[in-house]
Amino acid sequence: MKLTFPHMGNAYITIKALLDELGLDYVIPPFNNKRSMSLGSKYAPEQVCLPLKKNLGNYIEAFEMGADTVVLTGGCGPCRFGFYAELEKEILHDNGFPMEVYAFEKPEQGIWEVIERIKAVTGGFNVPKLVKAVKAAADISVMVDELERLTYKTRPREASPGETDKIYRDFRYGIFEATGGKEIKEHIKEAEERLRQIPLKEGRQPLRVGIIGEIYGTNDSQTTMDIDIRLGQMGIEVYRYVTLSSWVVDHMLKKALRMAYDMGAIEAARPYLSGTVGGHAQENAGNAIRFAKDGYDGVIQLYPLNCMPEIVVQSLLPAIERDYGMPILTLIIDEMTGEAGYITRLEAFAELMYQRRELQK
Repeated sequence: MKLTFPHMGNAYITIKALLDELGLDYVIPPFNNKRSMSLGSKYAPEQVCLPLKKNLGNYIEAFEMGADTVVLTGGCGPCRFGFYAELEKEILHDNGFPMEVYAFEKPEQGIWEVIERIKAVTGGFNVPKLVKAVKAAADISVMVDELERLTYKTRPREASPGETDKIYRDFRYGIFEATGGKEIKEHIKEAEERLRQIPLKEGRQPLRVGIIGEIYGTNDSQTTMDIDIRLGQMGIEVYRYVTLSSWVVDHMLKKALRMAYDMGAIEAARPYLSGTVGGHAQENAGNAIRFAKDGYDGVIQLYPLNCMPEIVVQSLLPAIERDYGMPILTLIIDEMTGEAGYITRLEAFAELMYQRRELQK
């Protein structure tokens, strides 16, 4: 059995650490690219959301590299992510890619259902080994998110443009040479040290933009045409509340262990959205309000075409924009999104925020 998994930003680093610690054989598919997008779009239903198309492209490229089994997390509720595993398995099998697909999701029949899935993938159920691997992976997810946040701070302030991008690119590709949690952590610390040594322009106060939206698009820069990098290069600092580590630690581990976790976004959203509609809709509505209260210059919502939870959030944003006096831009993405128009909208939004800041002086 040779495992593979879908790409979602830096998720491959956390998953690699987990699989290394468990001693499993796996293939990391190529980073999201035009070919993977083309393959996914070829076999997926036309109206399905963009992440599923990208996932299929990842699996097919991994199949060509020898993978025969897909592992992914599952979902529930109105978001179509809950159907991904079964739908992707049927599409793969119907088109000559006989891959097994295992989804690790909320069990319907108790903890033994999860244990049986783990046994099927790992060949056994060694509790101490599994706990150690999960802890290492969770720690690494937090470290990687902190490293990415550091790039968000240095990129708009660096004295020599491009230094942050080079170090971060070296880090992401260098991960392939690291094995196991210990080496990966050392690689992260090395990249952090290099980033902290970048000379910065003193006194610069860049615009600050909060990013909200569907978790795949907000975490996978290649899906959103590197929006976080482009904004940084435009002299704008970005921030995201919904990250891989927040998903792993809060939504998976803490929920499973019945531990308390940050409910600030959900509480903030209650006047506008009092119940769940799937995905991260409540968190995103609440996070838009948190950004406004924290004095951010604007918010950008990102989501793939036809994403129902984010369509609900988009319908609420005009009221939040009016009530808190903060500009909000929504960008909807699919495989046909043109780069020129996308960048033009970002530039126009940046100009709006700069003018707003000047008027507030």
